[in-house]
Amino acid sequence: MAGATRHVFHLQPCENSSMSQCAYPEDAAESELPDGCGLLHTSRKYLKLKNFEEEIRAHRDLDGFLDRASIILNETATSLDDVLRAMLLRLVHKPDNTEPDCNVDLLMAVLFTDAGTPMEGKAVHLLSDTIQGVTATVTGVQYQQSWLCIICTSKSLLKRHVCISRLVRPQNWGENCCEVRFVILVLAPPKMKSTKTATEVGRTFATMFLDITFRQKLLKTRTEEEFKEALVHQRQLLTVMDQGPNPSLKNYSISSICVQKSHQPLQHKDFFPVGKGIREDFARRFPVYSLDFTDGIIGKNKAVGKFITTTLFLYFACLLPTIAFGSLNDEITYGAIVIRGICDDYELDFNTFYAWTGLWNSFFLALYALFNFSLIMSLFKRSTEEIIALFISMTFVLDAVKGTVKIFQKYYGISHGNHNADHISVLSLLGLGTSLNTSFHTALNTSLLANPPELTSVSSRSAEHPSRETAVLSLLIMLGTLWLSYTLYQFKKSPYLHPYMREILSDCALPISVLTFSLISSYGFREIKMSKFRYNPSESLFKIAEMQSLSLGAIGSAMGLGFLLSMLFFIEQNLVAALANAPENRLVKGTAYHWDLLLVAVINTGLSLFGMPWIHAAYPHSPLHVRALAVVEERVENGHIYETIVNVWETRLTTLGASILVGFSLLLLPVPLQWIPKPVLYGLFLYIALTSIDANQLFERMALLLKDQASYPPTHYIRRVPQRKIHYFTGLQVLQLLLLCAFGMSPLPYMKMIFPLIMMAMIPIRYKLLPRIIEAKYLDAMDAEH
Repeated sequence: MAGATRHVFHLQPCENSSMSQCAYPEDAAESELPDGCGLLHTSRKYLKLKNFEEEIRAHRDLDGFLDRASIILNETATSLDDVLRAMLLRLVHKPDNTEPDCNVDLLMAVLFTDAGTPMEGKAVHLLSDTIQGVTATVTGVQYQQSWLCIICTSKSLLKRHVCISRLVRPQNWGENCCEVRFVILVLAPPKMKSTKTATEVGRTFATMFLDITFRQKLLKTRTEEEFKEALVHQRQLLTVMDQGPNPSLKNYSISSICVQKSHQPLQHKDFFPVGKGIREDFARRFPVYSLDFTDGIIGKNKAVGKFITTTLFLYFACLLPTIAFGSLNDEITYGAIVIRGICDDYELDFNTFYAWTGLWNSFFLALYALFNFSLIMSLFKRSTEEIIALFISMTFVLDAVKGTVKIFQKYYGISHGNHNADHISVLSLLGLGTSLNTSFHTALNTSLLANPPELTSVSSRSAEHPSRETAVLSLLIMLGTLWLSYTLYQFKKSPYLHPYMREILSDCALPISVLTFSLISSYGFREIKMSKFRYNPSESLFKIAEMQSLSLGAIGSAMGLGFLLSMLFFIEQNLVAALANAPENRLVKGTAYHWDLLLVAVINTGLSLFGMPWIHAAYPHSPLHVRALAVVEERVENGHIYETIVNVWETRLTTLGASILVGFSLLLLPVPLQWIPKPVLYGLFLYIALTSIDANQLFERMALLLKDQASYPPTHYIRRVPQRKIHYFTGLQVLQLLLLCAFGMSPLPYMKMIFPLIMMAMIPIRYKLLPRIIEAKYLDAMDAEH
């Protein structure tokens, strides 16, 4: 028995821009062979029409053809084999031929389905890969039979080649090829960039030949120069398709064209009337408020199991970083947060100064909400958001490295003594001494109730004898936590176990890894002393600050600090909300930026009075929370696997449950929470950083610099933007990222104080500076969602 495979690609003009790929199986074709029957596998799928207005490769394909044009006018051959052989000979005998190993007979064999068959002379002789124009009708599919695009991939080729042949008379070459006048032959090597494959080049020319008026014009050309001019003119028509319908293409539309809407600048009237945004948010969210508690619980589609695993994930993701950041602050400041250090320097009451700072912060946040300042966040493009998001992910890594280095300094004998004595004065006045990654409650959490610096014995810390086993084991525990958590996170992609079990293991990756390596550290190596966080329950949790004890000058200083804090809270709150509500997440219940900002101001007012940590939306917890509640599918495009969110369970139950668990965690102090060693927490940092960059396009474009071009994914910016411009844009983003790191990670307090201003400065950088370096159309393409 002989088997053959044939691939036929159809281009159909369609009104729908998201044209789906469909495969239509056919009955096996039986060939009347003397020695038996053969099998013919036919695979068909739709291809999107080439977008000449956005896809940069369309123009480059045509330019490359015009530079090395292989055009045969008035071909007299009648058989398909003779026509293709003549086209191949034209390519081989060109003066600038760069294919030393090009064999016409070998290429002819590859073009047809009988290549490599053991039954020589008896196999089915059909074209392997073709692209044809089709139109869907009520009765079926109509083929455009006057042209045929044939594509071929061969290892003997070094470059791509295109040859167009115009026949003297229409030829009948079988089903769906009854009156062929034009043949387009596309040859390419197998290892090519995803936008340079034979199929992509064939799609370019097939889109042009889809227009019957263009084909009629080509029939009237008498020379190769006129033929080329017709091609250039057709390209111009296709490029301006988005500006209005082309009369010659009234029955067709370029399905993949996406018209970029010009950004409307904000006006003063947009910020008035006062409270407009809050009212609109409330009107949008209130009708579905009850559904936030019932979806997935009541009805046919239940997701109780997913809610439980997501609650556990969110509980560990919120609690453990809080402990870790507090522990790092405790080590750096000897049990006193930065604001307490400032208060000690200027002899101010800490609780009162902290309360006034928080009240001013809440006051400014309320003003931002009332005057609709969240509209400003529309000026933050996707690229800007991803720079800030990657910066936050980097701070997670930096904190993990910083904590591990301190363990080695303490236990491996690198350095001892009072190496932190002068650190208090150089820490951030904004509470950024450790990180900006989540919210300020993570940076301030455990230290608010800690003792002043002078109550902590430095000599007791230095008196401990170094133990190299502790340092090495800490490194292994940290890396082991990262390995197990990320392996379980990716386990849903593996073929093992039932899909439901794989999803549970993936959702519970964080708690499983933390508990596993905490047990290994505490019981498997109990003879080795591990570094654990300190717990000091000496002060009351609910002590109202004495607001009248500060002078007007101190209150003014707290106002300045509160204003800077409010800018940072405003940016991060809205940035995280924008990332969580990104279009690819497919959230349907609407946003509430202004209302959420007002709630943050109200809640932080109460927290400030009691000297408790402030809160706001946290990155990357919020986007990861959305991801945990999402139903994800894998899809394949051009050999690349993509994960696509189908829908998300929009519920408040998971955050409510996680918050309740965090509150009950006070009962777990000091035991058993203190059994969790610090290296496990640092491994958690690395896991959160690693999972948060999964969909970060900046990180993906940085990775392109290390990849072979043949491995580039067929993303929207790869198709629409020249490769050099992509790398320029990536380099400029990296420079902005380094600018954020210089201020956000600086040990100088005054540089960190203006960090929020640096974040705001990225708006004019994107709108004023970058367009002077890279064309605006390319910037908009790389900032597009898809």
